[in-house]
Amino acid sequence: MAHDKRHRTLEGETVNLGFQIAPMIDVVFVIMLFFMVMAGAVKVERELKTQLPGLGTPAVTNEEVPPDEIMVTVEESNVVTLNEEEFDSPTDKALPNFTGTLMRLKQEADHRGAKVMVTIQAEEQARYERVIDVLNSMAKAQISNVTFTIGGDDF
Repeated sequence: MAHDKRHRTLEGETVNLGFQIAPMIDVVFVIMLFFMVMAGAVKVERELKTQLPGLGTPAVTNEEVPPDEIMVTVEESNVVTLNEEEFDSPTDKALPNFTGTLMRLKQEADHRGAKVMVTIQAEEQARYERVIDVLNSMAKAQISNVTFTIGGDDF
């Protein structure tokens, strides 16, 4: 029996499995699969040029007047604010007070020879329909310089 124990230990010591490549290939394939899946999730930023209906050509002025910058926020609850002032009810699609205010701001800016630049900030869960209502109001006021931002005020 002593001979059997000695023989077993000799077999364990003399067995050389060599370099095992199969586990390394498995790891490489898992890493490659991870990068292939993540490559599809990358969002590419593109410029979206939007022409609002019913707009004329802007007047060209010789002297530079600083533009009027307006911040419009569309909240999840359909509340529309202009420079942190709430306008109209959340259920009113026409936004008459908001549209009237935009028209007055546009007329004042045109009278001074300035441009009106509007930034729309829609909350993440805001309805697209409400953003379209805001864009329709801007088209009625003939405002063409519109940009969009995302996220909150934690920049």
